[in-house]
Amino acid sequence: MTWADAVPNLLIGLREGLEAGLVVSILLAALHKTAAADGRWVSSAPVWLGVLGALMLAGSFAAVLTFSTSVLSSRAQQAVGGLLSVLAVGLVTSMVFWMRRAAATLSAHLRGEVQRAVTIGAGALAITAFLAVGREGLETTLFLWTAVKASGQTVSPLAGAALGLAAAAMLCWLLYRRAVRLNIGVFFNRTAIALIVIAAGVLAYGLGDLQDAGLLPGQRWITFDLTAHVDPDSWWAAILGGVTELSPGMTVLQAVAWVAYLAVVIPLFVQAGRAAAAARKAAPAASPREPASSPPHPDAGRGPDRPRWERLAARRPWAMAGVLVLAPAAAAGAVIAALPAASASATTAVTVTSTGCASDWTAASTGPQTFTVTNQSGTAGEVNLGNAAGAVVAEIETIGPGTTADMTATLGPGSYTFTCHMSGRAVTTSATVQVTGKAIQGVPAGVKPVTVAELTGPDKRYESYAAGQLTLLASAVAKIGTDLRQGNRGAARADWLTAQLAWEKVGASYDSFGTDGIAVDGLPDGLANGVNDKNFTGLHRLEYGLRHGQSAATLLPVVATLFRDIATVQKDLTSDDLAGDPANLPVRAHEILEDALRDHLSGIDDEGSGDACAATYADTQVTRVVLGELAPLISERAPTLLPTAYAQLSALQRALLATQSHGRWMSLGSASLAQRQQVDGALGALLETLSSVPDLLEVPPTH
Repeated sequence: MTWADAVPNLLIGLREGLEAGLVVSILLAALHKTAAADGRWVSSAPVWLGVLGALMLAGSFAAVLTFSTSVLSSRAQQAVGGLLSVLAVGLVTSMVFWMRRAAATLSAHLRGEVQRAVTIGAGALAITAFLAVGREGLETTLFLWTAVKASGQTVSPLAGAALGLAAAAMLCWLLYRRAVRLNIGVFFNRTAIALIVIAAGVLAYGLGDLQDAGLLPGQRWITFDLTAHVDPDSWWAAILGGVTELSPGMTVLQAVAWVAYLAVVIPLFVQAGRAAAAARKAAPAASPREPASSPPHPDAGRGPDRPRWERLAARRPWAMAGVLVLAPAAAAGAVIAALPAASASATTAVTVTSTGCASDWTAASTGPQTFTVTNQSGTAGEVNLGNAAGAVVAEIETIGPGTTADMTATLGPGSYTFTCHMSGRAVTTSATVQVTGKAIQGVPAGVKPVTVAELTGPDKRYESYAAGQLTLLASAVAKIGTDLRQGNRGAARADWLTAQLAWEKVGASYDSFGTDGIAVDGLPDGLANGVNDKNFTGLHRLEYGLRHGQSAATLLPVVATLFRDIATVQKDLTSDDLAGDPANLPVRAHEILEDALRDHLSGIDDEGSGDACAATYADTQVTRVVLGELAPLISERAPTLLPTAYAQLSALQRALLATQSHGRWMSLGSASLAQRQQVDGALGALLETLSSVPDLLEVPPTH
């Protein structure tokens, strides 16, 4: 279904190509009309030379983008790609609004420019066409380049763009020959909305690149991640991702930027259209008695009062046109030649097919290597390079069908094998290649893949620990019921905190316990009646009621429901949907505290208790338990990680304990700025360290 990735680029090519084609059509029509009025023949060749120069400029720009980014490191490529994506969105947005305002007067403006250029000569005509089309070409090139990068593919987006440009050229030719009629204003206005939606996706992708490059924060603050539940090869995912440029996983910044861009730009675009229509209605009609302007004198462009470029265009018209055609290519060649070498590493092309994995890889030597991996399998997947010890020395976690990606590694002497895990296909491997050469100091040993069997023991011990916390939770909830029946609301609030902290120590995060966990700890977000909705149950429902003076008669049914929901979690704890999938344990080591940052320390889940620091401290305790269970596996692969993580974990716990006053937890609002900064800084450093645990202990795909 890679054709879906062609759709947005087809639209971009069609719209931008039609816009540039209309400019050329207007220039030619104005040229012929002006020549007829003067009673003399004027060649259209300068116009076409100017158009050719504009095309050369766009092509040269594309070449510089491609070659200049290819010599950068992956982080620098992400930074440049992200910045260019944001720039492209800005240019396209301004172009959409400019066309909205100027469409009605564009033809008259260009006719005036042509009439002025004719008086100067062929060189000025070429320059006029070059400037008129060149801007469109640069905008189109940049936006297509960033859209192709955002889609993660190459062939389909470029094919879509080529079809769009070809259709635009044919449509412009038919319009010029008056073979078809098209309401240009309606076409641009309606396609503008689709272009704005595409631009929103490119903006989100670009911001994600900037986060990956470390230029923007929040890379680990995920709004949603559907990669485990969405098949990228399904028809509906291909269409949705191809048309909108959205990915199945987005950070908070990406999601907010996408929504904010659409929420701001679309209303402003609609308002701009209304303002333009009102201005056209209010503009006075031209007087029928107004005398027509007299045609310029044939020598009007050759006087000394003209700007220097106009005098040069008049004296050397064909030289000027030649410069417009050749200068962009020469400048691009000079820039590319001046670029530093990509790297000193060897580059090897390998191919993944539906039946084979890197079968074209037959030899290698020691030292830095760059493998250019092309996926021709028709499905997305993961590609690994492993050594004889079974350790992964390099990998591409996701490579889309029809795309090419680079994999870098430093190889020492030994044997290596590629392994391809492509969606819906059996695992395939390459032939084992013996790498020869001198030993290289400091060659990474690689990461030995972890097996489900190795994670099963730690996961079973974690389940036993979580079961004990659920027992404490059930006991605390029972005490809340007793407190309410006795009318002791102070004790009920204290026992609620005990219950909430017991639940935190269970280690559920990011709704990892599914609907069972939501029933115990869900929030009213998204419910029709908010906190008053009948489907709002669980610990936070009790928190709200206890902090907002609700009666025991109102809250006791909530307690009873919560007690039953806890029993359901206890029964289902060992299922794969809750804690029973060993592969989820390494993810939990990072996500528990990431969830605390998202929900507790932001105040999202506070229904009146103000116990964010207490809940986060409980999350540090269960994180320490999970790390302890995974310690042998982590230390085997990254000996320095756990000492660093434990030191940072202790620093975070000290910062959280500092928010207590006389043994009672302070709310975030009561804590000082310095205390909050200490907590945020310690948590950020720890999350950065723990973020490598899921990758370090990743179970390889088995499909």
